[in-house]
Amino acid sequence: MNKLKLFVLAGLIGLASCTTPEQETPKKRGLVTEKAMVVSAHPLASEIGKNIMEQGGNAVDAAIATQFALAVVYPGAGNIGGGGFMVSRMANGEIATLDYREKAPLAGGRDMYLDENGDVIDRLSTRGHLAAGVPGTVAGLAAAHKKYGKLDWKALVQPAIDLAANGWELTEKEAGKLNGNAEAFRTYNTVMPEYFLKNEGEEWKAGDMVSNPDQAATLTRIRDNGRDGFYKGETAKLIVEEMERGNGLISLEDLAGYEAVWRKPITGQYRDYGFISMPPPSSGGVAIAQLFNAVEPFDLKEMGFHSTESIHLIAEAERRVYADRAEHLGDTDFWDVPRDGLTEKAYMTERMKDFSGEKATLSSDISAGSPAGYESDETTHLSVIDGDGNAVSVTTTLNGGMGSKVFVGGAGFLLNNEMDDFSIKPGTPNMYGLVGGEANAIQPGKRMLSSMTPTIVTKGDKLYMVVGTPGGSTIITSVFQTILNVVEWDMGMQEAVEAPRFHHQWLPDGIMYERDGFDQATLDALKAKGHEFFDRGAIGRVDAILVLPDGKLEGGADPRGDDKAAGF
Repeated sequence: MNKLKLFVLAGLIGLASCTTPEQETPKKRGLVTEKAMVVSAHPLASEIGKNIMEQGGNAVDAAIATQFALAVVYPGAGNIGGGGFMVSRMANGEIATLDYREKAPLAGGRDMYLDENGDVIDRLSTRGHLAAGVPGTVAGLAAAHKKYGKLDWKALVQPAIDLAANGWELTEKEAGKLNGNAEAFRTYNTVMPEYFLKNEGEEWKAGDMVSNPDQAATLTRIRDNGRDGFYKGETAKLIVEEMERGNGLISLEDLAGYEAVWRKPITGQYRDYGFISMPPPSSGGVAIAQLFNAVEPFDLKEMGFHSTESIHLIAEAERRVYADRAEHLGDTDFWDVPRDGLTEKAYMTERMKDFSGEKATLSSDISAGSPAGYESDETTHLSVIDGDGNAVSVTTTLNGGMGSKVFVGGAGFLLNNEMDDFSIKPGTPNMYGLVGGEANAIQPGKRMLSSMTPTIVTKGDKLYMVVGTPGGSTIITSVFQTILNVVEWDMGMQEAVEAPRFHHQWLPDGIMYERDGFDQATLDALKAKGHEFFDRGAIGRVDAILVLPDGKLEGGADPRGDDKAAGF
């Protein structure tokens, strides 16, 4: 009997020792829901998107309502005065990409930010009225609704109207942004946005209520008249009057002629996973395809998360991809982009031939032009999956935080400063210290190059992940690394979003990493390979959704911001 007990005990111990790694270390999970989910940069906006789906709306409806809500409660990047990109995959497998990036005004030109000596005039492309491109957001949302919307348009805009009219509570982060921009608002506005300004010497704080009646009136016109409620009539008149007061260039002709464009998606395969992403004038889809093609021949899983080997490999791939980005990418309506050649697997195999696992390549030895400009961290992203399996990934921006700092007088919304995303002078740095090439030079009616990378991932023929982030030039690498965290290193969605990130963009020649993201031993080992480093604060604010094996949805809402998942 004693021997039998010992045998049973030994067997139980053996079973315990055979537990899977997942059982030993449970994944950190974000919000898990049964049917539908929205993840966005603000809790109120995510809740509105969720409510729309509870009312019978689909993922596109929810994305539209969430975007309009973000335009109210997240003015630093949520917008109707900017632009963006939408990637969608419907439950029947239909995929689409919608370009509603801003355009250069028809009166704009290659040298519009240069003085008589051909030198760049400081801040002219980043602050004030001349920095604004023709907005695309409202046209984009209207086009998405026309193609895929299920609920009535008015029902999607009304929640944002209610927020603007009745007011909302500021978060600590949003209060800080309003305080930090108060001086710029007073400097660059012809009509003071009193709703966002405190008296001199006073500051906003978390919990303060803010309302924006002018924006509520603008949104009401959009609700009642759709696209024309922004690009024609009273709103268009207010925009042009603002341009005239501040010496801007956007005209009634620019506004009436703006159209969002459905473009052919960038698609590709990485091991067992497919991906759908945005084509030019976004550089994101091409760059994501190149990055996956560059690392696929290597065993990243075996290398391990944030090992010296995996960081070195990824940084070297990123270095080459960003060199290509600068040379080849721009608005395909104006520039011949070799997208098929760039995204072929054989092309990146050739590009990686001079990769050494032992030594960093010098960026000066990588041939290409000069890096093009990119959005600031004040871009924003939202991911949606509805109960039928429709999925939407949307990234949108004003460019810099609060865009040009200019509110349209009487209309209550901020204008973008996207013109700085052009190469304002080939070879001259933009507001983020990068220089641009001919592919992205300013031309009337042209869309400026972007790094925004809204992406959808599939596994087999099934939806697997919806992902995207703000973060300027780091958008591409943040999306890439978040996907790798799940498919190579078996992280849950929330864990993958929270994981420290790093970035290499060819020039400047060094790895940018989140402060405290690497331990000293890793830094020393990478320095021994020849890498330089730049530490910084947060990189990106990823918002993503993962379809779990049982069909449930896990949200990854980035704690680097106020981001929130909501669903049912």
